[in-house]
Amino acid sequence: MEKSKINKEEVYPKHIGIMIDGNRRWAKNKKLPTFFGHKRGMMRVVEIINYALKKKIPVLTLYGFSTENWKRDKEEVDYLMDLFTKFAHKYAPSFQKQGICFRHIGGREKLPEKLQKEIKKAQELTKKNKKMVLNIALNYGGRDEVVRGVRKIVKKKFLPEQIEEKVIFDHLDTRGLPDVDFIIRTSGEMRLSNFLPLQAAYAELYFPKVLWPDFDKHQFDLALEEFRKRQRRFGK
Repeated sequence: MEKSKINKEEVYPKHIGIMIDGNRRWAKNKKLPTFFGHKRGMMRVVEIINYALKKKIPVLTLYGFSTENWKRDKEEVDYLMDLFTKFAHKYAPSFQKQGICFRHIGGREKLPEKLQKEIKKAQELTKKNKKMVLNIALNYGGRDEVVRGVRKIVKKKFLPEQIEEKVIFDHLDTRGLPDVDFIIRTSGEMRLSNFLPLQAAYAELYFPKVLWPDFDKHQFDLALEEFRKRQRRFGK
């Protein structure tokens, strides 16, 4: 029995990436304004973060706002930026107490100044925490991340023969973290949509049809059970 328990724990993902999808459809299905879907979705974010911590997942990355999402209606974008600002301000103290290290991935400059300040404060407050790393991807795009990383390498004047895979990964937003081994995208859409393309090269993919506001602890357990069924060969 003890051996079986150990094996079960060994196949838990070390780094889970979740593509939060379906907030707007959830609201539309209930004949509610879009904002209600985003607000409910944020409540679910908090629940899943706490549950992932309980499950001892070392790294959790949540795709909150992509580089392409700026194309949405300004009123919706402004609402989301305010929602993210309030999230960082409200939950940073509890993350500190829980041992969660809060990190932002994505381009910082385009975000509202108030949000940038809250992100900086949250990161500084929780930077020494070790129980779980929480990456919130805001203004994130995998291709943009690679471009920003290459610019950093060029500024440091690396010689061509010095540029290896490790050098590139050391200049990505997720530097120092394990590769993503499990990606979940809610709502049934079956695309990566520019989410962690390098880090997720060997990730297992899972596309439940449930919309994000309905992705509860039970759905998370179903996802983890699906991961445990996968046979990961890494080309072997």
